[in-house]
Amino acid sequence: MANKEDAEPATRRPRSVRVNSLFSEDELIEDYYDAPPAIGGSSWSDDVPCSGSIPGDGMEGPSADLPLSPTIKAGWLDKNPPQGSYIYQKRWVKLDADYLRYFDSEKDAYSKRFIPVSSISRIASVGDQKFEVVTNNRNFVFRAESDADRNEWIRTLQQIVEERKSKAPDRTSVSLSTNGAADPADKSGFLELRGFKHKLFVAVAGDKVFLYKNAEDYRLGIGITYIEMNVGNVKEVDRRGFDLTTPYRIFSFSADSDQEKEEWVEAMQQSIAEALSNSEVAERIWAVESNRFCADCGSPKPDWASINLCVVICKRCAGEHRGLGPGITKVRSLKMDRKVWTEELIELFQHLGNAVANQFWAANVPPSEAIAPTSSSCERRRFLIAKYREGKYRRYHPLFGNQQELDRALCAAVTTSDLAETQALLFCGAAVTCSTGDPQCPTPLALAEKSGQRLQMEFLLHNKTSEMPRLELGGSEEKPYSVPLPSVTHHGFLYKTPSMAKPVGERKGQEEFSRRWCTLQDGVLSYYESDRNAVPNGEVRAEEIVCLVSHPPHAHGIESTFEVYIESERLYLFGLESPDAAREWLKSIAKSFVHPRAEELLALDFERIGRLHYKGGLNLERAKEGWFALAGSSLHVCLEDGERQEPLQLRKLQELSIQGDNEVLVLVERRRTLYIQGERKLDFLGWVQAIQKAAGSSGDTLSEQQLTESDVPLLVDRCIGYITQCGLTSEGIYRKSGQNSKTTNLLEILRRDARSVRLKEGEHQVDDVANTLKRFFRDLGDGLFTGRWGKDWLRATALEDEEAKIGEYRRLLSTLPTVNRATLKALINHLFRVQLFSSENQMNTHNLAIVFGPTLFQTDGKDYKAGRVVEDLINHYMKIFDVNDQEMKKQQDEIMAIMKMREAASSGTQQAGDFICTVYLEEKKTEAEQHVKIPATMTAEELTFEILDRRKIVMKEKDYWSCFEVNEREEAERPLHYSEKVLPILHCLGTESYLVVKKQLSMENMLIYLASRVGDCKHGMMKFREERNLLGLGLSTGFHDRYFILNHTCLRLYKEVRSHKPEKEWPVRNLKVYLGIKKKLRPPTCWGFTVFYENEKHEKQQWYLCCDTQADLREWFATFLHVQNGGALWPSETSKVRTSRSQQDSSSCEMSELEA
Repeated sequence: MANKEDAEPATRRPRSVRVNSLFSEDELIEDYYDAPPAIGGSSWSDDVPCSGSIPGDGMEGPSADLPLSPTIKAGWLDKNPPQGSYIYQKRWVKLDADYLRYFDSEKDAYSKRFIPVSSISRIASVGDQKFEVVTNNRNFVFRAESDADRNEWIRTLQQIVEERKSKAPDRTSVSLSTNGAADPADKSGFLELRGFKHKLFVAVAGDKVFLYKNAEDYRLGIGITYIEMNVGNVKEVDRRGFDLTTPYRIFSFSADSDQEKEEWVEAMQQSIAEALSNSEVAERIWAVESNRFCADCGSPKPDWASINLCVVICKRCAGEHRGLGPGITKVRSLKMDRKVWTEELIELFQHLGNAVANQFWAANVPPSEAIAPTSSSCERRRFLIAKYREGKYRRYHPLFGNQQELDRALCAAVTTSDLAETQALLFCGAAVTCSTGDPQCPTPLALAEKSGQRLQMEFLLHNKTSEMPRLELGGSEEKPYSVPLPSVTHHGFLYKTPSMAKPVGERKGQEEFSRRWCTLQDGVLSYYESDRNAVPNGEVRAEEIVCLVSHPPHAHGIESTFEVYIESERLYLFGLESPDAAREWLKSIAKSFVHPRAEELLALDFERIGRLHYKGGLNLERAKEGWFALAGSSLHVCLEDGERQEPLQLRKLQELSIQGDNEVLVLVERRRTLYIQGERKLDFLGWVQAIQKAAGSSGDTLSEQQLTESDVPLLVDRCIGYITQCGLTSEGIYRKSGQNSKTTNLLEILRRDARSVRLKEGEHQVDDVANTLKRFFRDLGDGLFTGRWGKDWLRATALEDEEAKIGEYRRLLSTLPTVNRATLKALINHLFRVQLFSSENQMNTHNLAIVFGPTLFQTDGKDYKAGRVVEDLINHYMKIFDVNDQEMKKQQDEIMAIMKMREAASSGTQQAGDFICTVYLEEKKTEAEQHVKIPATMTAEELTFEILDRRKIVMKEKDYWSCFEVNEREEAERPLHYSEKVLPILHCLGTESYLVVKKQLSMENMLIYLASRVGDCKHGMMKFREERNLLGLGLSTGFHDRYFILNHTCLRLYKEVRSHKPEKEWPVRNLKVYLGIKKKLRPPTCWGFTVFYENEKHEKQQWYLCCDTQADLREWFATFLHVQNGGALWPSETSKVRTSRSQQDSSSCEMSELEA
């Protein structure tokens, strides 16, 4: 490219103003002379920094990699702006059937400009080897090296334009229509693109994403470049940002809002799916009305098919078809398996299809055995086995049972166009390879070819290995679920090592790989000595594959490598020198073994994909099989029912641990849990290591750290939490430096895995932790305020009007990425707390600003503005960060509680094991709070008595005062049993829970009910709903009627009263029952429970129960308390003692007053 640029005239723009490589200098000159009014204010005369060239190192031009339209003509041309400037620049120009495009270099993947052929109205010679391309609104002038070259360009362009005018409307979704307006795109609008000052107009249309300078250019159809989405992948980056990644460039977009970003991401994901599919085949097959509905269950728009049975089926039925095996049915996708859909096969489906096929296969289906779109997998499997494997419902041919006559009839039928007759004969026993008696045409296939019956040939070819339906004596035996067989064909040379029974521990050199010819066909990956060998050296069946792993470049001696794991605990290592070719193999193999219900995972740029066993939902004892794909730091999940799930953000996990003997991987996100089981050690070990790596910090920027649920780096949260607990009053906090070696070590540990670090007093010094936090921010990549916006924050300090300054800070805060914004708020909130104790720690707002200004802005400390920013943020913390009075009071309460605990500890009045906590009387408000020392032996009854004594409340005989645990998040409460120890409960309380002492109003009625009932059991109907766990399992769509039986040992759940076997049972001792259900779940009644279950392995579940009446609620709750506490709901004797003591205290007080 350099020599091309050197040959350009000296009058061109200097290289010093070089802009982003998507746009050339001549484009800027065009805008300078003729800048049309851009909708949205977009203009390309902005001086923006260079973002580097697009193609990767050593990357060849897109013609070899991007599946673009075939290039009709290409070559170097000089180009100048249409305003007549004398400045020319060399451009690589390409013409295909859709666009005229020009590039900086012949190796560039993305153009500087594209002009739709449909918008070209005229091509004319303008002398001096120049020619002009005239569109509806703009003219483009090019100069060739000679008159002959110019004339060739003119002739070719004119020919393509004329051909285009004579054909149907343009293939693309955003080309010019006859009225000059652009056809509507799937999604269009303005987006920010990293590296450019102004927004671009972006349009998602079909399988492409188009970039325009402004909306006017979009209307005209003249754009900058477009991105073929079959090589793209979309990834959400932050609150408003997302990346469109291709092998040639990462396009980092930013939308105006969260909702806009979600819409753009969804539109681009759909574009990728369309790019990877072939909807043209589906549309042609759907043109036959009967093919618009699944041949088996009737679901609309089925996009799968059995190519030997000639039926169009839905995704759920396709999964069960695969379980029948390729001898019965060969399943292919209408949209994804492009190679298989020949013109003959499409015509075959148009002639046969669902209507004709079902006249044979479903001629005698009893209404009671038919399936519907809502049928379960088990029902589908049973029906399809009967329909296709057994042929139970087929229309028997009159010749059925007479093999000789069937074969003779088949030979006659294939010479005609009667495909239905051929189908009936073949699947009633005629042999597809029977002898015809004709030496020149020995088989029915040869007879069909001689007779010119193309569709008969196609049908016979796809049924050469089909098995005849057989009705098994004694009924069909349903086979367990098997992995779907492949729907792809692929072949080529691969480098391969011998299979291994252990993980690949060391880097394999190039000499350890052998070059083998490999084929993927009919569910088998075979490898041969060479492409001339007929017998393979070995093979891997797709149904045996459990995991597929893509390695980063140069992980081994071959540039691109991947691993294939199989059920027999073996792995195969393959490689290729071409990353694109390796990725094609990877996608093909993945598509061959991944179940259709999980096909959405194939569109991901996955590092690892496969099937694993997991536990969740109601049945924690039984593991189920699911499909998982690891892409970046997200773990995507597809369950048995095929329901789409939100991916797990691994860096936000609250817990990541291994239970048992490395057998169960536990992932906890927002109090929801997923248990992944290691059925096979080899691939499970790889999954564990990959997930652990993805869940860790991967760089030095904020977004690459492990995060809390509120998007604050865990490292920052851990340090702030520790200093809040132990260092608020430490003199010189943040001004004093800790030990350098300890700081370095602690920072390294926290960066590696902050999730596993617990900072403890005595083990870690306050100054060391404070220094760690400061060093983290000083070394932070791109800084907390970001390189882009940092100077704007400093300039804001010059504003004299205080309100204007606060407004500017608020505006700048909104421009920060989500993680930066959340982290800044958390840090300033912490510093605000620190300065509240400045009388003790000597660190007022100004002193903190002096320390943190240079740290956060990563300066040398000479610029006072950095400190001014921090000081302003602390002083105006509530206004800038929208902190209300209630939130501020809660923070202050937390601080005061911490300080009281520390005062008690330092004064020596607190015994070992004692704990200071806040307990409320009757309701949670300031005047009702009591700070109580909780010894290790204190019971709930003693705590209740302590609170009542402090407030001098006299207990009457039927006042059932109790201590309640209140969970604000769940909007539920639980009365503690009088004998429960309080301290363990306090240690388990979350920030959203507290203790309150109040009357238990229903206790008397519960005691009366228990005294009058017969037996210890309780049974009846309740409405049930399971808490949606991490995988979205369970009855999360609403409440459902279920029958329950509660006895002294367990709670059993039945689907209905008549059920003999419970769906689930739980030991009563493992249940915690709370009164109340959160309103957002919309419970059907106001009388409900929230139930938590935790077994011995610490596996947790949560669900909700609703009763029809308040009396039902009391009876169920009384029974729960009765069986859990051995019948002792209330300490009657103790109550009398407590009552008499209270009355004595009251009498003593009255006597004292009288004596006074």
